[in-house]
Amino acid sequence: MITKNKRPQILLTNDDGIKSPGLWAAAQALSKLGFVTIAAPREQSSATGRSLPITSDGRILPTQLMIGDQEWTTYSIGGTPAQAVLHAVMEIMPEPPDLVVSGINYGENIGDSITISGTVGAALEGAALGIPAIAASLELDNEDYLGYSETVDFSTAAHFVQKFARLLLEHRMPADVQVLKIDVPHNATPATPWHITSLAKYRYYFPEVRRNGSLQENGYIGGKQRLQPNAVAPGTDVHVLAIDRAVSVTPLSLDMTSRVDLRQLEQDIQAKF
Repeated sequence: MITKNKRPQILLTNDDGIKSPGLWAAAQALSKLGFVTIAAPREQSSATGRSLPITSDGRILPTQLMIGDQEWTTYSIGGTPAQAVLHAVMEIMPEPPDLVVSGINYGENIGDSITISGTVGAALEGAALGIPAIAASLELDNEDYLGYSETVDFSTAAHFVQKFARLLLEHRMPADVQVLKIDVPHNATPATPWHITSLAKYRYYFPEVRRNGSLQENGYIGGKQRLQPNAVAPGTDVHVLAIDRAVSVTPLSLDMTSRVDLRQLEQDIQAKF
């Protein structure tokens, strides 16, 4: 939470790369709330999670971009989204930001695959530094999430990013709410309702190997959406976004400890030895 007399400092990143229109839409919306520093991966970095690979070159290149009718100095980072956050906080910004925003991502990040998401990974990295964070994603309608399709309209998603960014800048969340994960339906409007959701224990993106030819040929593991409405619990991010067609807002915590009675679990395990 910031004081009324201080202009908020917002760090904006993503996993689609510095040239993503989703990033630019978020920048324009957030600039109405404070000073926005854009530091994003140089390359497309989807599905990198919170990784900090030692193979990243870490080069920081100031880049001038026209975003709307304004020229911005942005920072292109040779690294993952999580590394972009670290480089920005430790090397680019004169002081830690008041808020980290990651997105707006091409494609929803819902279900139990979110730790794969570079969008979520960047927000978690910000949270690990003690900074409130948002991970924002827009559901796609038959679009390639690795492309930069100009047919995707990010305006409604930007509306909700601005709405919840203002919330985090003006109000303190409970201690265990360290990231707000926002997922917006592709056909949403600013009037679309939003709901606080839990993370679905459901694999929304099912892995599949994409390879032509023998095992010695190039291949990679992609993800294919799989929605079985009867298997998705109401009130979860998958149900609210994909079935209810509302905006899902999921509070995330860095504490990934299982929600069980730890003492009882220890006793149960000891009894098995």
